[in-house]
Amino acid sequence: MRLVLPALLAFLPLAAPVMGQTATAQTPQPVYELRIYYPAPGKAEALNARFRNHTLKLFARHGLHNVAYWNELPRTDAPDGRVVYILSYPSREAREADWKAFGADPEWQKVVAESEANGKLVTKVDSIFMTMADYSPPLAAAR
Repeated sequence: MRLVLPALLAFLPLAAPVMGQTATAQTPQPVYELRIYYPAPGKAEALNARFRNHTLKLFARHGLHNVAYWNELPRTDAPDGRVVYILSYPSREAREADWKAFGADPEWQKVVAESEANGKLVTKVDSIFMTMADYSPPLAAAR
């Protein structure tokens, strides 16, 4: 017994910082991804149809949380506008796993093959990762 107490006391300085970190650790924030799709010329409606009829459902099946979608108003340099949307995830790691599963889904692969039989629907995708600012009003769709 005399040897056990000094051994436990020797570990106390090592355990104290960990215990303090646990007490002050914050709940992880969701990660939001802003995605901007540049439709190929003349393909904006087909791209919107693919989202409307297939993609949102498949995203949800694979844990990608649909927050909101927009169509950019036409501009001279983008006459069809762009498709802009936000997804949320519990973490970056969850995002990577969710997208991997989504990309491997045979139903998604079939949808892509059919929707792009006459050419690609998208020429470019921008992706921006974000966390909610502490002063932001809460999102109703956030998880």
